[in-house]
Amino acid sequence: MLFSSTPSLPLLRIGRIFDEIEADRLFHCLLAETPWNDGYYLAAGRRFALPRLQAWYADPGIDYRYADNLHNSHAWTPTLQALREQIQQISGLHFNAVLLNLYRDGQDSVGWHADDEPDLGSAPAIASLSLGATRRFSVRPRPQGEAQHVALPAGTLLVMDSPFQQEWEHAVLGDPYVMSPRLNLTFRRVYGAA
Repeated sequence: MLFSSTPSLPLLRIGRIFDEIEADRLFHCLLAETPWNDGYYLAAGRRFALPRLQAWYADPGIDYRYADNLHNSHAWTPTLQALREQIQQISGLHFNAVLLNLYRDGQDSVGWHADDEPDLGSAPAIASLSLGATRRFSVRPRPQGEAQHVALPAGTLLVMDSPFQQEWEHAVLGDPYVMSPRLNLTFRRVYGAA
């Protein structure tokens, strides 16, 4: 069951939906079956190393662009389709795409940002499933307010309800004490079609 993490973060619903055994099974299954990108992206005509690996799965015709880099879209696997159906039922939301991020250890990260791209519509809601190592999910009000941190152990589902993306930024900051990989799946509803 999902619940608000704290009164100060009412737009986040957080709950543990898988026990350690099932979370570990899903982690290893997805790690093995996912065709990860090469870890690089283009921006302003230059090539940069992305501090994590990614893969994009979506319904036909749904693309994802990060900076100037268009991700190859993959068809849903049976594992991901089953997860989508379960997360839709739990969250009450509908998703047509998922971005998988593999943080290989604590050196991998994602900086402060909001998932507010035009293709996500005017009021995006995103469901984020964590598997593998526990990492801190950091949030701060826009623009650049005081940060709060929420630990996300394996099997935790975090739902960012609207208007979270318009009012808050979030990040998974580097942590030199984390030695193990973390897999994060962000389920989205994308409105832009190819």
